[in-house]
Amino acid sequence: MIVPKRIIIYPKDVQNITGKKDKTARRLINKIKQQLCKPEDGLVTVKEFCQFTGIAEVEVQRFLID
Repeated sequence: MIVPKRIIIYPKDVQNITGKKDKTARRLINKIKQQLCKPEDGLVTVKEFCQFTGIAEVEVQRFLID
């Protein structure tokens, strides 16, 4: 089992993973929050991001910025 560096994903991580700009990354995170009925200031986990995008969690963990 791989121990994750962290469990929360941030717009900068999404930018690094997708190659999209900051605004697009923020929109994607907000879209995930809306689908999961999270509050505006809620956090999105790596697992939730992976389930939404279909990207393997192992792949995403490789791109997380410390």
